[in-house]
Amino acid sequence: MIRISGTLSLYIGRHFLGAFLLLFGVLLALILTLDTIELLRRAASKPDITLPMIVELSLLKLPNMGQQMFPFAIFFSGMLVFWRLTRSHELVVTRAAGVSVWQFLLPVLLISFCLGIFKVAALSPLSSSTLARFDRLEASLFEGKKNLLAISDSGLWLRQSSPAGQAVVHAAKVFQHGSDVELRDVTVFVYEGTDKFVRRIDAKLARLQDGFWHLLEAWVQAPEKQPQFETEFWLETDLTIARIQDSFAPPETMSFWALPAFIKTLEKAGFSAVRHRLYFNTLLAAPVLMCAMILIAATFTLRHHRRGGTTFIIVGGILTGFILYFFSDLVFALGMSDSIPVTLAAWTPSVVAMLLGVAMLFHLEDG
Repeated sequence: MIRISGTLSLYIGRHFLGAFLLLFGVLLALILTLDTIELLRRAASKPDITLPMIVELSLLKLPNMGQQMFPFAIFFSGMLVFWRLTRSHELVVTRAAGVSVWQFLLPVLLISFCLGIFKVAALSPLSSSTLARFDRLEASLFEGKKNLLAISDSGLWLRQSSPAGQAVVHAAKVFQHGSDVELRDVTVFVYEGTDKFVRRIDAKLARLQDGFWHLLEAWVQAPEKQPQFETEFWLETDLTIARIQDSFAPPETMSFWALPAFIKTLEKAGFSAVRHRLYFNTLLAAPVLMCAMILIAATFTLRHHRRGGTTFIIVGGILTGFILYFFSDLVFALGMSDSIPVTLAAWTPSVVAMLLGVAMLFHLEDG
């Protein structure tokens, strides 16, 4: 078997890396422009928001959008390089010299794998940091929200644990003043252990203090007992403002390196960590997905097409990218709903794309 030379490997790898940097830069510039225009449109009715603020918001969001575009930049960069080398007959000469498709794909696959590691180890932490700041600024500037707690249409729901058992806390409104949290129109369901209902507490106001919820004007109702009114009621809790904030932080705003420890803390506190586990495993699968993108890109561009070849490559690439994106979103949604295991949901798109690319290349090379 003829081994691919180092010179040829460097030549192909250099062309691919250059194409990736160029295409990725163009995509980032396009995303930055579109985001800036959209933010300007939203800020048209808010005179307090200045152009420097808009630019800052766009730049803060850019790393996260770049992270999402990363696989597609790899895919289209591979298509561009292989198509150019095929059109110039360089790959035809290389294969005529006895170099197989797997040999001249090796440098591109290695670079793609390294880029995937870079995405996970460096770009993801940068993206999480800037996205967290973007979310805070956007909520403050556009929606006037000063608190960092997430709240749904039905209010805030918290689950806490203590040596005596567990409790579910619901509040219609949440206010944060610095390091203090205040809940309005509070309902607390207290359980002994995990499932034995003990009492219900309805309070007008609850403030989080060290190790306790301080409830004011509370009605305490227990099974088979008359409701009792308490001016003040103290409910033991293990929650802190930091833990509450972190529990509602989306995984995209958390560094890859901090996610494992945070997932353990979240589950220990009784919160669901499905989304965080799914996001973490998806990041782990990223280098494999980058390699899969190269294999699929190669199947579109390694054969020399005469008439309509360029159209076939462009249309095929766009359709393939759309299908992969739709499939990834579908599997991600199944994982979020616990319909399939988290690990399976995170790794399925990468593994399926990899197997599909290998099968198509085997057919192209040996079929």
